[in-house]
Amino acid sequence: MSQDINNNPLLQPFDQAPFSQIRNEHFKPAFLEAIEMARKEIDAIVENPEQPTFDNTIAALDYSGYQLDRISSVFFNLNSAETNQTIQKIAQEVSPLLSEFGNDITLNEDLFKRVKTVWEQRSSLDLTPEQATLLKKCYKRFSRNGANLPEEKKKRLREIDAELSKLKLTFGENVLAETNKFEMHLTNENDLDGLPEGEKEAAAQLAKSKGKKGWLITLDYPSYIPFMKYAKNRNLRKKLSLAFGSKGFHGDKLDNQENVLKIANLRHERANLLGYATHAHFVLEERMAETPEKVKDFLNELLEKAKPAAKSEFQELEAFAHELDSIDRLQKWDGAYYSEKLKQQKFDLDDEKLKPYFKLENVIDGVFKVAEKLFGLHFKEVFDVDTYHEEVKTYEVFDGDGNFVSLFYADFHPRLGKRGGAWMTSYKPQFKKNGENVRPHISNVCNFTRSTKSKPSLLTFNEVTTLFHEFGHALHGMLADTTYPGLSGTSVYWDFVELPSQIMENWCYEKEALELFAHHYETGEMIPMELVERIKASSNFQEGMQTLRQISFGLLDMAWHGQNPSEVKGVKAFETNTFEGTQLFPDTPETCMSTAFAHIFQGGYSSGYYSYKWAEVLDADAFAHFTEHGIFNQEIANKFKLHVLSKGGTENPMVLYKRFRGQEPQLEALLERAGLLKKSA
Repeated sequence: MSQDINNNPLLQPFDQAPFSQIRNEHFKPAFLEAIEMARKEIDAIVENPEQPTFDNTIAALDYSGYQLDRISSVFFNLNSAETNQTIQKIAQEVSPLLSEFGNDITLNEDLFKRVKTVWEQRSSLDLTPEQATLLKKCYKRFSRNGANLPEEKKKRLREIDAELSKLKLTFGENVLAETNKFEMHLTNENDLDGLPEGEKEAAAQLAKSKGKKGWLITLDYPSYIPFMKYAKNRNLRKKLSLAFGSKGFHGDKLDNQENVLKIANLRHERANLLGYATHAHFVLEERMAETPEKVKDFLNELLEKAKPAAKSEFQELEAFAHELDSIDRLQKWDGAYYSEKLKQQKFDLDDEKLKPYFKLENVIDGVFKVAEKLFGLHFKEVFDVDTYHEEVKTYEVFDGDGNFVSLFYADFHPRLGKRGGAWMTSYKPQFKKNGENVRPHISNVCNFTRSTKSKPSLLTFNEVTTLFHEFGHALHGMLADTTYPGLSGTSVYWDFVELPSQIMENWCYEKEALELFAHHYETGEMIPMELVERIKASSNFQEGMQTLRQISFGLLDMAWHGQNPSEVKGVKAFETNTFEGTQLFPDTPETCMSTAFAHIFQGGYSSGYYSYKWAEVLDADAFAHFTEHGIFNQEIANKFKLHVLSKGGTENPMVLYKRFRGQEPQLEALLERAGLLKKSA
């Protein structure tokens, strides 16, 4: 075994992740060895003959398992961004082991005794705010995960956690397999009527890469969204829409209905074991929103404001479709198509006219320039950093004084082994130890339109805002400046984590920011100001409908997790009933959202999907502060960096927010920005 360990790159000390040296067979031995190393660190804390103190127990625990955490971050990002059947099989094998190890810590009675001793002495310890937060988080980690349970309940908790870890992986694997499985192969060019030339070229290129003639349309966003938005052929839009909406809902081996029911019921049982009424009660205890009741009140208040606007916008869209093409009843596969046409008519704004101004490389440069003007950061592309795929770009990040801030990885295009969507992750956390401020390694992963033979990668405006959004998360990681890894970067309350990402989207609509990067890829001409004005004017186009859609997802999440799901027999019927108050389009019996709702059944958003709208309140209020004093106002940017971006989870988020803003966030800022104040009045 020692020979294997010596030859395993994951078990050597590494700064940058050694991607090119890693083979699939390295992962499981690395996990097994790193778990044993972490166990020894835990044993050393437990067996320490000295009295428990903050440093020898709480801090020691937070710093422990460093190698295991790094191996996990490398492996699980590969499982999302560059997976294969072998990696998926390893994930199924190691996830229960990691879950069991996590439980071995939180259910370790002797360790909990030490933690509890420090917790009970907290008032006399003279802790810094960061230390007090870490102690509270540490104590709650134990008490909220079964440390006070009798032995038979601890045993059941372990069983639940092991089963959940496997179910969530299976859920995600099924969604990815369904996405990869579907192809719409077109051989008649008339079927592509309405599709812009660049999209046609991309579809032809994809077909050719798979040895087929004609054009291929898939369920990957850069292929799916343009077809739904521009293709005139209504039957083909319907075919694509039903395929997209029915992932995991075909009654075959990739069906997720049973997985959804099992996950929801196991989460409920787990919450009950720990003394909570529901999974949502358990989760929200550690959120700004605090309770399911507050979340439902928040969503319903927004629903009340948005619903009249949404209904009015939908009626306008339906009338427009009827006038244009005699459509009597709008269906889900009509929404994007007619919305795009209506938007073009109202604002003379077509994504295809905008795309030449948003060459991917220019937008990357633009987001870097915005970060430089706001936070004094400088980005230098480097070519000697090891990556897991040739398309991954790497950058070193420095502050204004030339100090190294972070390493940044960027992976922008869809591939077969890459799940859909966009996310930020970390390969190395920031923390301070032994006098050193260890700097983080941060990554953004997206799925943007590829370049073709005749055109570079040109982004839709929605892709531009996505890039800025994910980069906001990246800034939260890069600018972290905390002592303990457990409180660093994005280790914050889940309904606060979207503030840095969502606020960054605002700069995409501002003339001063667009001037930095929105230049025509062929002529170098800056985006005409009339287009900027139209972008701004259209920014809340159909905002009522969009808000209603987000609210419906939040309510579905709360329906699965805010009550006892044991009586739910049919996933589809339950979902249909939940959507009743937010539904605009007729239901399609062939589709089901829950079976592909990865945010809540695979990712970390269970009982937390509302946080997107919650954070929108924060970001609208925060950006209003910028617009009052200038979008690149240095004083406000410094306060945002100091009190929000660098502080991670070191204090209660509302305390940090008020320190930045001087007041609690106001819902009115969001309603005003969304144009819902006048619409709902």
